Amino acid sequence: MRFIIIILLFLLSTSISAAESNSGQMPKHKWSFNGITGTFDRAALQRGFKVYKEVCAGCHSMKLLYYRDLIDIGFSEAEVKAIAAEYTVLDGPNDEGEMYERDARPADRFVSPFANDNEARLSNNGAYPPDLSVITKARKYGEDYIYNFILGYEEPPEGMEVGDGMYYNKWVGGNQISMPQPIYDGSVDYDDGTDNNAQQLTEDVVTFLKWAAEPELEVRKNLGVKVILFFLVLGMVVYLAKNRLWKEVY
Repeated sequence: MRFIIIILLFLLSTSISAAESNSGQMPKHKWSFNGITGTFDRAALQRGFKVYKEVCAGCHSMKLLYYRDLIDIGFSEAEVKAIAAEYTVLDGPNDEGEMYERDARPADRFVSPFANDNEARLSNNGAYPPDLSVITKARKYGEDYIYNFILGYEEPPEGMEVGDGMYYNKWVGGNQISMPQPIYDGSVDYDDGTDNNAQQLTEDVVTFLKWAAEPELEVRKNLGVKVILFFLVLGMVVYLAKNRLWKEVY
C-alpha cells in the first residue's frame, strides 16, 4: 500500500511539473556547476569577470568581494595586483590627519562605481542598481532568472505602452524596467577566442555571479560526496556486524 502511495505522489508531481512547464514557467539553463558533482569552469569565470568589469561594474557594485578572491578563479597574484591597481580607494588619515587616494590593493574590496546610495540613484534616474555580490541567491530561480532576465529584452507587444525611460522585459513584474538592455552580441571581446554572442556573454557573467554568491560550492559538494560514501561504508559495516552478532538468535 505504501509503495502505491509513493507511485501516485510521483505521478502527481510529474503532472504538476508538466503543467507548470506548459504554462510558461521560466526555462532552465544547463550549468556546469549544477548537480552533485558540478564544478565551475575557470575559463568561464574569468570571462564572466571580464563581462562584469566592462558591462556591469559601471552601475552595479560587488561590495562583498575582495580583489584577492580572484585568485580562486585562476588569476595569478600579479594579475590580481594589476586588476586592483586600475582602481583608486580613499584611505587615511595620513600623518597630517588627512584622507588621501591610493591605488587599490588585492586586500581591498571591489571598488563601487558610486560614492553612496544617493549618488547611485541620482545617476540612474532614481532607480538604485542592486549590489551583485549575492544576486543569484537573492532572486527566485537564482541564476536561471538572471540569465533569462538579461536576454529577456524585446519589443513590447502590439498595443502595449511602455513608460518614458522604461524598457520592455518579459521576465520582470509588469514587464517594464528602467535598466536598458546591458548585453548585445559583441559587447565584450574575449581574449581566448570564445564566441562573444549575447548568449555566451550572459552565460559567462551569470557563472561569475554564481561563484561570487557561493564560492564554497565546490568544497561543499566534495564534502557532501565524501559524507555520503562514509555513511554507505559505515552502514554496510554495521549491517554485517549485526548479522554476525545475531545469526544464532532465533
